[in-house]
Amino acid sequence: TLHDLDHMARTGELHGLSLMIKVDDEHRGYVAQRAIGSGFDSVLFTDCRGVDDARACIGVVRPDTAEDGGRYGAAARRFAYMRAAGTQEYVQALRDIVVALMVEKPGAVDCLEQILALPGLDMVQWGPADYSMSIGMPGQRDAPAVVAAGARVFATALRLGVPPRAEILNAEDAKRYLDLGVRHFSVSHDLRILHDFWQAQGEKLRRALEG
Repeated sequence: TLHDLDHMARTGELHGLSLMIKVDDEHRGYVAQRAIGSGFDSVLFTDCRGVDDARACIGVVRPDTAEDGGRYGAAARRFAYMRAAGTQEYVQALRDIVVALMVEKPGAVDCLEQILALPGLDMVQWGPADYSMSIGMPGQRDAPAVVAAGARVFATALRLGVPPRAEILNAEDAKRYLDLGVRHFSVSHDLRILHDFWQAQGEKLRRALEG
């Protein structure tokens, strides 16, 4: 629930952890702003389909000032309790929130340079699963067309100075990205971790029962 965002932010602060929330396309503006209001430090937006989409996502996070042109106003939420809503400190805190975009749709790949040039964008993350699905090759993350698109995303982002983030399953998978100059990673996800554990342990238990 939305109140859980506050509890998660408090927990992160107690342990010195920065928190990123990944928000879905539908209602992304509201959820992103509530997460920031709770104390999240960064937002990863999904399903960006072009420059206008990317600009709208950035605007959700950035302060509503003439200079920044964002849409985050003076909201009296947990995020503001140590910095009065609307003050210069509050505005700077919104500028410091990390804005990341998933590049996972053909439209975003096609206009990648324009997206990377948008002010206020801090990071991009390549999404091969969504991209392969979008081009009619679901599940074929290693297909030549998908690999080529991913290579373009990483190379272009590094060239233009916008840090790219790679999705990996374990630390060993990082090497090929490290060799490219990538320094940011998303290491697996909770459902995959649980699935792999239960599958491996379930197979061991089955063999033990059969033995």
